[in-house]
Amino acid sequence: MKKDSIISYIEKNLSEKRRIHTYAVRDTAIKLAAHYGEDIEKTELAALCHDMYRGMKDKVLNMYVRELGLPERYMDNPNLAHGKIAAIMIQREYNITDEDIINAVSFHTTGRADMSLLEKIIYLADTIEPNREYPGVDEVRKLAFEDLDKALLKSMQNTIDYIEQRGFYLDRETIEARDFLLGKDI
Repeated sequence: MKKDSIISYIEKNLSEKRRIHTYAVRDTAIKLAAHYGEDIEKTELAALCHDMYRGMKDKVLNMYVRELGLPERYMDNPNLAHGKIAAIMIQREYNITDEDIINAVSFHTTGRADMSLLEKIIYLADTIEPNREYPGVDEVRKLAFEDLDKALLKSMQNTIDYIEQRGFYLDRETIEARDFLLGKDI
């Protein structure tokens, strides 16, 4: 029931490009979940929900940031805001109460220290789905099915390097996630 409602939302509200991405993330996440023994239904729900608020106009996202009481750093930052908004709205709109799903949606862009298996899967599926093309993606894809933490570390370091080289805002959660993984001595 929830899944059908979420798919209906995706079909009505997301651009064709975003729909293709969302379904590719779902398929990739399910493969990772099967490989690592994560719950497939939870994985599918989180993957379908991860970008529900992506692609909205900045003005609309900023309204959500204000109304939901999210930190100021999410204003005018759709890349970071969309996951935080979606995590709150899936609770309100679809009565999703599973904290693991909520966190996987919330942190799918930034990651965070001490991520759960589901959080790691959604984060990586978002970065390695087959339509993604960027330097280093093939290495992360390979690592994702060998060692989840090594794949996360490589993906996060790629992101940090990319953002720093361009002078964009780097969310502290990504640094904390990377540093946590480095501390694990993987």
